[in-house]
Order: sequence, then C-alpha cells, then structure tokens
Amino acid sequence: MLLTVIVFLPLAGLVAIALLPRDSRGAKWLAASVMGVDLALVAWVAAHFDVARGMQFAIDVPWVSQAHIRYHMAVDGISLTMLGLSALLGLLAVIASWKQEDRPKAYFAMLLLLQVGMNGVFVALDFVLFYVFWELVLVPMFFLIGLWGGPKREYAAIKFFLYTLLGSVFMLVGILALYLHPAGGTFDMLALAKAGASGALPFGFQWWVFLAFFLGFAVKVPVWPLHTWLPDAHVEAPTAASVLLAGVLLKMGAYGFIRVSLPMLPDAARAWAPFIGVLAVISIVYGAAVAFAQTDLKKLVAYSSVSHMGFVMLGIAAGTVEGLDGAVAVMFSHGIVTGMLFLLVGMVYERTHTRAIADLSGLVVAAPLTGGLLAFASFASLGLPGLSGFVGEFLSLLGGWRSALLPKWITIGAASGVLLAAAYMLWMVLRVVLGKPSAATEGMSDASPRELAVLAPLIALTFAVGLYWDSILRFVDPAVKAISVVVTGAA
Repeated sequence: MLLTVIVFLPLAGLVAIALLPRDSRGAKWLAASVMGVDLALVAWVAAHFDVARGMQFAIDVPWVSQAHIRYHMAVDGISLTMLGLSALLGLLAVIASWKQEDRPKAYFAMLLLLQVGMNGVFVALDFVLFYVFWELVLVPMFFLIGLWGGPKREYAAIKFFLYTLLGSVFMLVGILALYLHPAGGTFDMLALAKAGASGALPFGFQWWVFLAFFLGFAVKVPVWPLHTWLPDAHVEAPTAASVLLAGVLLKMGAYGFIRVSLPMLPDAARAWAPFIGVLAVISIVYGAAVAFAQTDLKKLVAYSSVSHMGFVMLGIAAGTVEGLDGAVAVMFSHGIVTGMLFLLVGMVYERTHTRAIADLSGLVVAAPLTGGLLAFASFASLGLPGLSGFVGEFLSLLGGWRSALLPKWITIGAASGVLLAAAYMLWMVLRVVLGKPSAATEGMSDASPRELAVLAPLIALTFAVGLYWDSILRFVDPAVKAISVVVTGAA
C-alpha cells in the first residue's frame, strides 16, 4: 500500500493544483509539499528496508483478470536506489522552478505527472503496469519541453517524443512475445525472470526478444547511435526538465536492461554482450569527444551524459557483480552530479542570458560560490577519487576487465573515456570558471540561499557516496548478485 501512495501521491497533488484559482500562486507550494512528503515516504522505506531480503513492500492484486494483468509493485535494492533518486530530484526540480511565472499551474502539474511515471517504472512488477508508467513519462516531458523550452522547443519536443515512442513500440513487441510464448504466459516480471533462469525459453526466441527490448531501452539510455534526440532535448528544455531528463529518465533505459533483459533473457544477454560492449565504448569516446568540441555550456553537459551512460552499459554488458554494481552506482552518481551541473548552468544562464562558453569567463571572481560549485560538480563528473563519480566508473571498468563475456580491449577502450572526461571538463573549467570576468559575468549576482538549498543535498550525496561506497552498494549488491549468477553462471 505504501508504494501505491508513493507513486500516486503526485497525481493527487496534480488534481489539487487543477482546483486552484486560475491566477493562484499556490501551485508551487502545493507541488513542493507533495514532493516533500513523497521523498519522506521513500526515506521511510529505505530506513526499514532489509538488505538481506529480496523484493519488499509488495502489493499484488488482480487488475484486469481477463488478461491476467495484476497490480503488482515491490522494491529491491536496485529499484529502491532509483526510486530515491527520482523522489529527491523531483522535489529539487520543483524548488529550482520557484520563479516560474509562465502558466505556473500547468507547469507544476506536468512536473507532478512526470513524477508519477518515474516512480511507477521503478516499482512496477507487472509488464502492463510497467509499460503504462513507461509511456506516461513521455506526455509531461513533451509538454515541458514544447511549452516552456527554448527557441527550438517544438522540434526538440517532437524529436524526443518520436524517438522514445518508437523504442517503446519495440519494447511492447517483446512484452507480448514473452506473454504469448508457452513457457511465459504471464505479464508477471518475477515469474518471467524465473522462466528465463530455468532455461525454459529457447535461445533463438531469447535472441529476438532481446533485440526488441534492446531497441526500446537503448533509445532511452541513450546508446550511440540512438542518442541524437538527447542534446536537442536538453538544450531546449527548461532547467528542471533537464535535471529530470538526465537524472531519472535516462536511468529508466538502463534499469530496463537490468530488471528485464538480463534476468529474463540470460542466454541472449551473453550472446549480445560483446556487441553492447562495443557500443558502450563508442558512446564513451564519442560522447566525450563531441562534448570537448561544444561551444554551448549546456550542450557540453548533454553530450557528457552520452559518455557517462556508456559506463553504465559497459557494466551491464560485463554481467559481473562488480560491473552491475558499477552500472547502478554510475546511474545514481550521474543523476546527482549531472543534475547539479544542469542546475548551475541554469543559474548562470538566468543571470547572463548566454550559455556560450566563449562569452563566459572569470565566474569564480564574479560569483565565487557559483564558480566554485561549478568546478566542484565538474570534478565529480570527471570521476575524481573521493567523489561519487569515481565509484561507479571504477567498478564498471573492474567488472568489464573480469568479465568472461567481454574481450579485454573493450575495457581498455572504455578506460580512455576517463582521460577524455578530464580533458573536456577541465577545459571547460579553465575557460568558464577561471580567468578574468567577461562582459557577461561582470557584476553577476551569486547563488541565492534557495539555490544553495537545492544544491546542498546533491553536494552531500556526492561526498557521501564517494567516501563511503557502502552507502549505496549495501542496497544494490544483494540484488545484483542474483542477476549476475543467472547471466554469468558464477556464484
């Protein structure tokens, strides 16, 4: 029951906002209150979560009996980690939008509807329920970009919607194939995982279904060459939407690989591992190289996401405990660090009205707090030891090296991404943070108390995960070991 409240409380908030007077300024307070309660409930679940057990806080009742569809929700360590990330960034996105004056009721309603979909994806254990939540996130994100985005918002919104909808169609084909197969016959994701682990699904069938799910999940990650919607969506999206897009929506694709593709289709996962590993390396190197060439600060951060999510795919392809631990750790760290970067870019743009790197310099002199925090977030993004970015990348590379599914050159190629990340991030810091203030940054105001309050939990988590790895791995590791055994056969 508690998971139902966590998922649908934002929907109740949306209804309450719709009942407010047209010119009411209470939408932001109502949205923040709902998101705050939601985060508190997720924190309660985390505090009472037993890491030694599997799925917990389950609810499983008939929904559409005629089609054997059930209302089935639960969390394990992986889904709880992603649910916590979703709830936290959802609240921060609302607070970051405090000055929203253009149709605030509709804007905050879309953020709440987006939260329903994001939360639901990470707790759903019936495929139909999972698919409903998966598709739900497209609608509010489409409107957030299309109505409140930049000059090319319509183009970016349509491109985002079409790319992700096309991937979802392939995913639906995979879901129906599993349901119609004699060894499947259910939409229950746990039952299908047992069927996959038992070898009841033949390899040829697994291979084609894995392809269908790959196309659905890879678009969302995004994996090269299915990434081209991402930079446009990020650049045109308002700051809060960029935070949630990078922080949560990209993780839905990687979560799909871990929750669906690996445990349900382990034979195909082993066969596909080298191909996914190659795409991971290309994503890492390509994303970093293109980020280095950007002249727009927000676009640089957008392309860095392509590179960082390549490390997630490397860990998934490896299938080892270290690799999967690293994949989830990168997912979490990327959410908080890239969310921080997009918030800081939004703060700079709000004050200077430019994102052109050539027009921005001397930020640490003009606005010491803002410049210092941008440098800090950049160091976290490049994987500096002691900060959260290092944890996942180290484990992903270690898992890739130890994996019997991947040739060693794939891990070596991926490791070059660490150097490239340091290159483009330090180059950005040199041009934007250091030096003399430019005409755009001269006299700009520094971060406000509200903005610092938004950044504070992200900074704290960056240190906490980076210094105390077990703060996240103790939740993730038991669930990851069970998946790794199925994929690699190594206990």
